[in-house]
Amino acid sequence: MKKKISKHISFKEATHSNYAEQYGIKNKPTAEHIKNMELVAEKVFEPLREWVENPIKVNSFYRCEELNRGIGGSPVSSHLTGNAMDITSMGGKTNLEMFHYIKDNLDFDQLIWEFGNEPKWLHVSYKSKKDNRRQVLVTKKRGKYYTWEDCDNC
Repeated sequence: MKKKISKHISFKEATHSNYAEQYGIKNKPTAEHIKNMELVAEKVFEPLREWVENPIKVNSFYRCEELNRGIGGSPVSSHLTGNAMDITSMGGKTNLEMFHYIKDNLDFDQLIWEFGNEPKWLHVSYKSKKDNRRQVLVTKKRGKYYTWEDCDNC
């Protein structure tokens, strides 16, 4: 079993889920998923980590279909292919500062500001240099539903 996805992300951290543990779900990525995870880590996470100069918490990275369905994730989530991660600052820089750094300095497919006046966490995905859309969104709660809107003023 692979021990590291990148310099600062362990395999265990990249596949961990309390929900999966609670419900006995085996959240095991394939070799292709791991390749995608390594790419996201190389192109987004590690450059961000270097800039932040402090640890960054990986809230969610790879999710198998059963796990993604169980937590109510999108059926087309990039977490399913290992192309996306949810992250939170652990010091050094705020989530807001990390959001702007990614938006202004790194290549990405999607960058999502998750809730609040300052993001509670960030969702960032990476596909490939030619396929990345550089889409910047903000999550909004409308009643019991969530929507994603262009983040023009972010």
